[in-house]
Amino acid sequence: MGDGRGEEPLGADETLHLRVDALRADETMQLRVPPPPEPPAPGGGRAERRRGARSAGRERTATAGGAVTAALGPLGRLLAPLGRLLAPLAPYARRMAPYARRLKPVYPRPGRSGWRRWIPSWRQWLGATLTSFGLLSAFLVTAYAMTDIPDNLNSYATQQDNVYFWSDGTPMARTGWVQRQAMPLKDIPPDVRWAVLAAENESFYSDPGISAKGITRAVFRTLGQGDTEGGSTITQQYVKNVYLTQNQTISRKFTEAMIALKLDNKMSKDQILEGYLNTSWFGRGSYGIQRAAQAYYGKDVGKLNASEAAMLASLLKGAGLYDPTLNKANHARAVERWSWILDRMVKIGKLSPRERATYTKYPEPLKSNPLYNTGAQSDYLVELASQYAKKAGHLTDKQFDLGGYQIYTTFDRKREKALTDAVTKARKKARQDDPATAGNGHYGAASVTADGRILAVYGGPDHRKQGYNESNATTVPAGTAFTPFVYAAGLEHGVHTTRDGPATPVTPDSVYNGDDGVPVTTPEGPYWDRSGKKVTAHNDGGRSYGRITLREAMAKSVNTPFMQLGMDAGLDTVRRTAIDSGLLSSSMGPQVPALSLGNSTPSAIRMASGYATFAAGGTHTEPYSVRRITRNGSPVPLATPHPRRAVGTKVAEEVTEALTDSFRTAHPEAAAGRSGVSGKAGTTEKDTAAWYVGTADSVSTAIVVYRIDLARSLEPLPLKGLAGTSANSVPYALWSAATGLG
Repeated sequence: MGDGRGEEPLGADETLHLRVDALRADETMQLRVPPPPEPPAPGGGRAERRRGARSAGRERTATAGGAVTAALGPLGRLLAPLGRLLAPLAPYARRMAPYARRLKPVYPRPGRSGWRRWIPSWRQWLGATLTSFGLLSAFLVTAYAMTDIPDNLNSYATQQDNVYFWSDGTPMARTGWVQRQAMPLKDIPPDVRWAVLAAENESFYSDPGISAKGITRAVFRTLGQGDTEGGSTITQQYVKNVYLTQNQTISRKFTEAMIALKLDNKMSKDQILEGYLNTSWFGRGSYGIQRAAQAYYGKDVGKLNASEAAMLASLLKGAGLYDPTLNKANHARAVERWSWILDRMVKIGKLSPRERATYTKYPEPLKSNPLYNTGAQSDYLVELASQYAKKAGHLTDKQFDLGGYQIYTTFDRKREKALTDAVTKARKKARQDDPATAGNGHYGAASVTADGRILAVYGGPDHRKQGYNESNATTVPAGTAFTPFVYAAGLEHGVHTTRDGPATPVTPDSVYNGDDGVPVTTPEGPYWDRSGKKVTAHNDGGRSYGRITLREAMAKSVNTPFMQLGMDAGLDTVRRTAIDSGLLSSSMGPQVPALSLGNSTPSAIRMASGYATFAAGGTHTEPYSVRRITRNGSPVPLATPHPRRAVGTKVAEEVTEALTDSFRTAHPEAAAGRSGVSGKAGTTEKDTAAWYVGTADSVSTAIVVYRIDLARSLEPLPLKGLAGTSANSVPYALWSAATGLG
C-alpha cells in the first residue's frame, strides 16, 4: 500500500494485497485461533449448565486476573509474593468452593416455578445466618478490643461532701456540691447489699457484667418507640455513673456494655458493688447509700435493717416516683415496690420467711432531709477548720474539693453556743441603744486552751452576709492588753540601763515611775520622735500613781511603767517575746516606744493564744482547729503542732499572778471564791478598740469590740460608747459569759 502519499485510490476491480515487512531473525509471528466451543451434551440438565457456567466463569476470572496483573505493572510484581504465601491455602479453598457455590443465590432459582423461584434454599438461609453471625462476632470482638476503660472518672460522679464534727464527735456541718460519703463495702450490712441486688440485679455475682436480654429489650424499645428502657446490670449502671453521661442513646448503651464487660474482668464483683452503692442517686440531693440512709432515716447505713434497706433500694428505680413523702401516688408505688423487694430477698434466699413476716409495716422515712448544713455562725468555724485541714493535711484545693473528708474539729459546741448567744445579745442591745453607732460595730472573740485547741470563736453575725471573720482579723490595735508581753520580756531578759552594759535583772517588785506624762528615756537620755518632740507615756484618765512596782502596775492597769520597761528591755526583745508567745510577726507594729502599749494588731485568736502560753507555764502551742482527719474512714496524716518554750516557767507564773491580781482588783465580786482566773482589760489611745483577755480553767478567751465601716475602709473608727465604760465594760461582760463567770 506504500506510505499513503501521492497514491491513487483503488478501483472496484483491483485486488488488495497485504504487505508485511520482513521479520527479523529473532521474531516469530504466530496466529492464535481459539478452539471451537464444545457442543452441549444431549439432554444436559441444570447440573451441566451450572458446570458450564462455572468453567466459563473461571476462564473469565483467569483472563481478568491476567489483565489486572498486567495493568498493575510494577505493583502486580510487588503483590506476587503475597500470592505465593497464600498458595498453600489453595487446596482448602478448592475443597470449600463447591459448598460456597451452592450457597450462592441464583435468581430466579432454576427448576422452580412461580413464587418458589424467589425463595432461598435452606443452604442459602444457613449461609446467610452463619455469615451474619460471623460478621457480628468479628464486629463485637473488634469493638471489645478497641474499647478502653477511661482513665478519668466523672468528677461529679466521684465528688463527695466534707463533713465537720464538733469536739464531742457529733456532726457540725457539711460542705460540697453533692451529698455523698463513700463507705467501704465491709461497713455496709449484707441486708442492705442484697436489698439492692434483689431490686436491681439478683444475678450480679454470676453474670458477665451485661445482660443480653436486657440490652435486646432496651434496643427494641428504643428503635420502636424512640426512647430507652432499663435492663442494665449493676455493672452497667456503675459504668454509666462514673465513666459516661446519662444520655439515653443506642451508642451510649453500646459503649456502656463494652466497658462493663472489660470492667467485669478487671475488677472484683465486690469492688463494683461498692462503687455502685457509693455513686448511685437516691434523691433528696444525696448520692450513695450512706447519705441516703442519713437523708431518709437520720442514721448511718450500718444501722439500717432489711425493711429500711428495701425502701432505699426502691428509690434506685427513680426517686421522683418512689419517694413516699412527695405525694400519695408515690407513696402507693413505694409501698408496693418495698414489699416486692422483700419478697424477692426471700425468693433468692437472702431473707428468711420468719424475718420477712416481721416487716409488715412500711418504714416511713423522715419528712425532710436532716443532714446538717452550715449556718450563720458555723460557716466561720468551717472556714477556719478547712484552711487548717488543707495546710496541716498537705491537701491541695482540688483534692479537698473532691470531698470525702471527715474533719474532726476542736470546737466545743456548748462554749460556742454560750459565746454566740452572748455576742448576739450585746449586738441587739447596741442596736436598740444607738443604731447609728452599732451599725459599724464588730465583735471578735476566741477561746483557746493551754495546749492550743481552739474551742470557740465568734466571727460575725452571718458569714453569708459578711465573710469578714472578726475573730481572725488583724485590724485593730491590742492597746494595753499587750502589756503582759512587755512584762514577760523584762522578767525573762532583764533591762539595760547603759548601752553596752550587762543586763540588770527585773522582778515583780522592781519599781517604776507611774505618773502620767512621764518622758520615755534611753541610756543616752530622753527619746525624741521624728518631729523633734519628747515621747511621753500616759495613763487612762491622765491619773498619776507615783512610784509603783511592776506587779502593782499590772494589777491597776498603769501604763507608763510598761512603756519605759519596753525601752529598757529592748523593743526587739519585746517583739520577739510576743511572737514566741503566739502573736504573728505580720501583725506586729512599728518598733517605737508605742509598741509596748499595743500598736500591734493581733487577732482575737492570737491574743487568746498568747495568754494561753502563760497559762501553760511558758510553753506555746500554735492554735489549731482540727485534731483528726479521715477520708472515707481512712486516717489522713496530719501535721499537729508541738509545744515549744516561749518564756521560762517562773516568768510565766509571775505574769499569771500579776494578771490574777488585775482580775481581782477590777472584779472583786466575780473573783470571790474562784481560783485559776486571771485577766486584763485593754484600751487604745484613740479609743478605737476595747479588749478583755483572760484565762479561766486553763482556757484563755479574748474579746475585742471595735468599729469599722467596711464599705469605705479598714481604718478603725472611735467607739463612741459602743464598748461601755470601765465600770460596765461590754468586752468583760462577753468574756464572763463565755467563760461561765457571768
